[in-house]
Amino acid sequence: MNRLPGTNAEELSYLALRKIVGIIGCTLPFALVFGKTIFQGSGIEDSVSGYYYTDMGTWFVGSLCAIGVFLLATKGYGGWDVITGILAGVFAIGVGLLPTTPCDNPTETQQCIGHVHLTCAALLFFTLGCMSLFLFTKTNQTKENMTAQKRQRNWVYRICGLLIFVCIGVILVYKLSPVGTADSCVAGHALVFWFESIAIVAFGFAWLVKGETILKDK
Repeated sequence: MNRLPGTNAEELSYLALRKIVGIIGCTLPFALVFGKTIFQGSGIEDSVSGYYYTDMGTWFVGSLCAIGVFLLATKGYGGWDVITGILAGVFAIGVGLLPTTPCDNPTETQQCIGHVHLTCAALLFFTLGCMSLFLFTKTNQTKENMTAQKRQRNWVYRICGLLIFVCIGVILVYKLSPVGTADSCVAGHALVFWFESIAIVAFGFAWLVKGETILKDK
């Protein structure tokens, strides 16, 4: 799997973009929780998307849109890298700009927008999981010539990808369960938030590794 032709400066810019995406992903859940605690008071929202309606709403939207733009700008190796990058970028921007359904007396329009938001979020996590499992692990080296760092990076990518899919599965099961369908906006009921946060941090960590922040070839 060969890189797209480009200068060293271009390759460095792609690495920088990956690092930025990774940093935003790894810090987003923590920034939302601590930011809300500082500016609005303690208490964890029922989901990461729920912070749209808090004082950290601008941070949430800005972070998702930034991730989306950076994903759109990262060309990777071409082919599926480009396709998944575009899809993930569009889905991330959709999650940021189309708010989740509010808990208090949502209108029909808000409910419709909320359904689109959930669809974008599910497709975003699915795409990011596929990127970690099937694209980041590819290489133009043979198994015999693969560096020790690349082998380690592949383990990280697989673990992060699996974590993302496990978290999606848990959230899906919860949402379809009697507890999840009855009332997912119960104060302090933050199961969705925690599993979304794990998936987001796993995505961010995979991109930090992809940006050669850690486990870089010697």
